[in-house]
Amino acid sequence: MEYKELVEIANKSKENAYVPYSNFRVGAALLTEEGKIFTGCNIENASYGGTVCAERTALFKAISEGYNKFRAIAITSDSPNLTFPCGICRQVMSEFGLDIDVIVSNNKGEYKVFKLNELLPYAFSSDDMEGGM
Repeated sequence: MEYKELVEIANKSKENAYVPYSNFRVGAALLTEEGKIFTGCNIENASYGGTVCAERTALFKAISEGYNKFRAIAITSDSPNLTFPCGICRQVMSEFGLDIDVIVSNNKGEYKVFKLNELLPYAFSSDDMEGGM
């Protein structure tokens, strides 16, 4: 799959965003190693801590369906700036590999590709826990 197509799918998924507080719609499209695509949008809550980002929505949907090996994730918003994943989303993604391609895009369809390890150097992992896994 071409990453341009993944960006277009992410762009479509942001239409379902529930953003009554920020009005900042974000969409994500997650590509599994098997070629399946899971989409997500951000979902806000009056209790801001209950808000979930588009990236984690897509990841959690994939995990709940039995997928845990990912090739790429595309992220987009209505902004003219490239939309990067927040720190929490980067950490959650790192649980499944630092070699995932993260495709950040803007509202013009322009995009750049980074490896997750570029966006989250020195990620915390199970290796860092006392006793390891």
